[in-house]
Amino acid sequence: MAKIMLVDDAAFMRMMIKNSLKNGGFGDATFIEATDGLDAVSKYGTEHPDLVIMDITMPNMDGLQALKKIREADPNAKVVMCTAMGQESMVVEAIKSGARDFVVKPFNAERICSTVKEILG
Repeated sequence: MAKIMLVDDAAFMRMMIKNSLKNGGFGDATFIEATDGLDAVSKYGTEHPDLVIMDITMPNMDGLQALKKIREADPNAKVVMCTAMGQESMVVEAIKSGARDFVVKPFNAERICSTVKEILG
């Protein structure tokens, strides 16, 4: 059973991603939610999720900073970034920093499910 951490400052987006994954074959997954990058880094250390799906633009600590801190603590961390259209430079930075993939908002449920299936195997 996969443990997936959803990181977004918008509760609505976390709910949308969770519902898409539950309906797309990950109904038995455990979901951990974090509201910003600081929360994500803290929860990653205690929860050790199999996968992190993280927004880039968030208060307190953005997704790029959180990605770098998570990868410092765990070089094998599997992180997928979620980003709005028009943030291509941030996506390139995220991939260079170790993100496995990215999903563009507004996301397609099939795309997010296929990305998760590919990364988790």
